[in-house]
Amino acid sequence: MTLRLAVATAAAVVLATGTAAAATKLTVYTALEPEQLGPYKKAFEADNPDITIQWVRDSTGVVTAKLLAEKANPQADVVWGLAASSLMILDQQGMLDGYAPAGLATIKPEFRDAKDQPTWVGMDAWMAALCFNTVEAGKKNLPKPQSWADLAKPEYKGQVVMPNPASSGTGFLAVSGWMQIMGDKPAWEYMDKLHDNIAVYTHSGSKPCKMAAAGEYPIGLSIEYTGAQQKTKGAPIDVILASEGTGWDMEATAIVKGTKNLDAARKLADWSSTDKAAKLYTQYYAVAAVKGVSNYPANYPANAEAAMIKKNDFAWAASNRDAILAEWSKRYNAKSEPK
Repeated sequence: MTLRLAVATAAAVVLATGTAAAATKLTVYTALEPEQLGPYKKAFEADNPDITIQWVRDSTGVVTAKLLAEKANPQADVVWGLAASSLMILDQQGMLDGYAPAGLATIKPEFRDAKDQPTWVGMDAWMAALCFNTVEAGKKNLPKPQSWADLAKPEYKGQVVMPNPASSGTGFLAVSGWMQIMGDKPAWEYMDKLHDNIAVYTHSGSKPCKMAAAGEYPIGLSIEYTGAQQKTKGAPIDVILASEGTGWDMEATAIVKGTKNLDAARKLADWSSTDKAAKLYTQYYAVAAVKGVSNYPANYPANAEAAMIKKNDFAWAASNRDAILAEWSKRYNAKSEPK
């Protein structure tokens, strides 16, 4: 090897080593579904090669509890993909850093914190839906439910699966939706009746639909997008949005106050609000926060956005979340699947 080539090779090694060493490791807490993690990480890092994402993933309730437990010593830099109702709890505790991402003007008003320097910005929305296995229901002569009220009828005893709201954002948005639609006392009376029909409460929002699709149970209260996906894959299910309207929530992004990687965290917040990110979100959810971006896949319910309850009070849900979950767990947790 010539001296010139040796020097050039050494310089290249030093440069590559220096670049790798300079990459910022961003600790990102999330409740995204596992299949979303790889594509999201790959897309962001392709546009930000100086930043590496390190995911910390669990269900909504677990991630929220973990962040609250770490309040005095935050371990996360960013939250990317957690229910807005959970982020509002963190905001009430003063745990989020206000920042207006570059794409804020393109975000629908109902999908962002209203402050000039928002502490959270939405990504996409999902809603509670029923996945109804027509084959299994036919074997048991079960009629197709059209409403939440139908679901509490005695003929469905032991035939329904739904997520535990203490661990699943989908479970909580369903309960929050019932309480806002029906009122406090009628909603608890409804859930008492529904509990008689529940076979098991899962710790995943998508799992009940997948269980219904597999024929384990005739009815799974789950996510509308998951239902469309399972039906497209050939599952004999109908995706039903209750006639009374349905609770919904949004995934959102927030910067954790006290992060030592603020510049990198802001780059992720910026990227999270772009058209490119929104189009990626709509590979998993139909309704995006960015104006003009949506993706209604095959078998997606046509009336989905119209079914979303109009006055969805996220601040109320955040303020009352602990009390709701404590009461829910006292009444119904005995039927939850083991963690």
